[in-house]
Amino acid sequence: MTDDQSALERLSQVAEERGLRICVVESLTSGRLASTVGAGEGAGNWFAGGVVAYLTDVKERLLGLTPGTDPCSPECAEQLAENGRRLFDADVCVSTTGVGGPGPEGGHEPGTVYLGWATAEGVGHRMLALTGEPTEVLDETVDAATRLLEFHAEAIRPAGPRRGGAAAG
Repeated sequence: MTDDQSALERLSQVAEERGLRICVVESLTSGRLASTVGAGEGAGNWFAGGVVAYLTDVKERLLGLTPGTDPCSPECAEQLAENGRRLFDADVCVSTTGVGGPGPEGGHEPGTVYLGWATAEGVGHRMLALTGEPTEVLDETVDAATRLLEFHAEAIRPAGPRRGGAAAG
């Protein structure tokens, strides 16, 4: 079993047990993360969904990204995660943004990736400096984002039912 498989299995278990809602917002990974998370056990009970917003103007209109924000930045990753969490009324949201390659873009080297995360307790980011072909960068980004979702889901302690019917009985 690979690390990302075990992270997805644990994310599925924790989200189901605690009645959590999980969501994702993707730019760089163009739906790969949602596809991965949506394949988790019982995802129909805990995966609220995802948004794929590749163009900056779409991120601004749909997800409230502050105009002028560098799309390959910690600020962008954090805003996408926080606004996605609100949009889906989720407990945890992770976002992906960056440059997959093969060449630089917007002054950023290929493999420069930012993962944003948001919970009710806070918002943050993680920067990745990845190497390899674009497909490898995307695969590593999805793996790291899945582990980040699992990490933040683990940190949420159950506080009882928050939404009608959301908590597993």
